[in-house]
Amino acid sequence: MIALLLRDIRLAVRAGGGFGLGLAFFLIVVVLVPFAVGPETALLSRIAPGVLWIGALLACLLSLDRIFALDREDGTLDLLATSPLPLEGVVSIKALAHWVTTGVPLVLAAPVLAVLMSLPPEGFRWLVISLLIGTPALSVIGTFGAALTVGIKRGGLLMSLLVLPLYVPTLIFGAEVARAGAEGLAIETPLVLLAALTCVTIAVLPFASAAVLRMNLR
Repeated sequence: MIALLLRDIRLAVRAGGGFGLGLAFFLIVVVLVPFAVGPETALLSRIAPGVLWIGALLACLLSLDRIFALDREDGTLDLLATSPLPLEGVVSIKALAHWVTTGVPLVLAAPVLAVLMSLPPEGFRWLVISLLIGTPALSVIGTFGAALTVGIKRGGLLMSLLVLPLYVPTLIFGAEVARAGAEGLAIETPLVLLAALTCVTIAVLPFASAAVLRMNLR
């Protein structure tokens, strides 16, 4: 499993769908928002948590279609499906690789981009914590969407349409944690709900993704 994880990380970085592309998209979203809504610091500070979370969410979408597509094209996915390694384990490793190459860089870059959005300094910590807890759920949900569309040519748009509604609860609770933390309000309830949502997603969706893959590989 470690070898599979390292392989997927190398492929993601080599294919350009990991660190660079997601970070560039995240930066573009954050830079464009002040041009659209104006440079007013109070307004930017108020909308910063939501904008940063939306940017991270959309950045995660960019590389989802590569999770299984490349392995499907070269036959690696068929070999993995017939290997002694459970398909649920394969799905979990691929979700972890996606999070390492996409989610972790977004978490690390978030405080820097928060400065551009005039987020209060006391909100930086909660923004990072919310992304650190919530982005694994984005990767696992995205892996499920990639499994649904793995047999469809040019299924990236369809996958985005399927995945985006599933992202909404994570977006709501994650942005609320960052917003409440920036305003000095109680964050316990949204933080617990975000963590619970991530735990349930990690526990359930790998089995659903493996079941969908088995049907698509028949």
